Amino acid sequence: MKTSVITHVEYKGTNKLLIGIVFSVLTYWLFAQSLLNIAPVVQQNLGISSGILNIGVSITGLFSGIFIVVAGGLADKLGRMKLTYIGLLLSIVGSAFLVLANGPVLFIAGRILQGLSAACIMPATMALVKAYYTGKNRQRALSYWSIGSWGGSGLCSFFGGAIASYFGWRYVFIFSIMLSLISALLLLGTPESKVVQEKKGPFDSLGLALFILSMVALNIVVSKGSEFGWLSPLVLGLLLVVVLGIILFYRVEKKGQNSFIDLSLFENRGYLGATISNFLLNAVAGTLLVINSYVQQGRGLSAATTGSLSIGYLVLVLLTIRIGEKVLQKVGPRKPMILGTLFSGIGVLFMSLTMFTGLAYFVLVFIGYSFFGMGLGMYATPSTDTAISSVPNEKAGVASGLYKMASSLGGALGVALSAAVYNGFSTAGSYTLGANLGLLTNIIFCLLAILSIVFIIPKEKNK
Repeated sequence: MKTSVITHVEYKGTNKLLIGIVFSVLTYWLFAQSLLNIAPVVQQNLGISSGILNIGVSITGLFSGIFIVVAGGLADKLGRMKLTYIGLLLSIVGSAFLVLANGPVLFIAGRILQGLSAACIMPATMALVKAYYTGKNRQRALSYWSIGSWGGSGLCSFFGGAIASYFGWRYVFIFSIMLSLISALLLLGTPESKVVQEKKGPFDSLGLALFILSMVALNIVVSKGSEFGWLSPLVLGLLLVVVLGIILFYRVEKKGQNSFIDLSLFENRGYLGATISNFLLNAVAGTLLVINSYVQQGRGLSAATTGSLSIGYLVLVLLTIRIGEKVLQKVGPRKPMILGTLFSGIGVLFMSLTMFTGLAYFVLVFIGYSFFGMGLGMYATPSTDTAISSVPNEKAGVASGLYKMASSLGGALGVALSAAVYNGFSTAGSYTLGANLGLLTNIIFCLLAILSIVFIIPKEKNK
């Protein structure tokens, strides 16, 4: 089946478009990450149970992770600009639901819409960067996209907390609405980019259904496995659904003429290596849960003081994203990706030096956080550029969706495994063993990420 990509070849991406893209990416972090800081206030104000609150916190990431590949495929077929606008509209409506919420119904509905919003925005905007920026301009654009995506977590965590403290928690979502509207205005006038099939076949509804079923089961397992019990009948049953679903999905996609996901994407070593290492490095997010829990439970720090230990992480992840871009342009993607992953592993290693006591250990944690952020910043742009430059333009949306789904699943799996190890080996008298083993788990993720880069991504520079 022949396909062609409709883009305005004479159109070149502008700074106005880039700012609009970054703002649209930041809307996700503003409503997703901020809720982690303001959750107790939201629960008290809305009069909801802790169970409803936990569902509201996690359901946005769940819906984003499930539907991000679906939305990426739709962006290719319906238009990347159209899906970005749909995502911004969902963000506005979802945030409005939260502003108006006085109980669980609008709260949960708003969070679901925000997850769907992120699923539309993330792959569609990455595909727009692929379509309208080339060479060094594309790498620069991806650096700023990464600042919104990788650095947005820390930025919005502090920003959201400040807004909630001075104005009230609902203003976080009022600001999210304003940012979405500004983004939509900046994107106005950008030509559409989409794929046109010369011969249309029936929509791959069976493949889509199997994919969604498998991803729902997988997301529940990795995010709730420790809560339900890894060997509980429910988790084992969901794992069976995942395995059977993926096997059936693979067979359907291999035979289909109009496959929902083109499995040939993974035949490209650059794309495969970037996606696998992205999954593994995002799994290292479990470090944050382990170290934050340990310094409070095992070392007696307050939540506020614990937050101050991560300032170096927040600053350096933003500063080194552009450095990673410059290193990419000079030596290609493999070296900065390896170096970034190594720095992150060194950061986790510093945090695992629990034999130190008092101020000395907190200094080591601060240094460790700084190395961790430096590594993620160094890795971000080379990895993202390798992923999208390795695929043809007509598959950019679905490829971006798969790449971002790897981020979501990796983060969820890493946090779940780290929590299980930390809680499983910690005791009321000593949390040190749980912390050491939990951090060791994340060092192993770093080593596996390095191996995936070394042995999968080609040595030659990807252009």
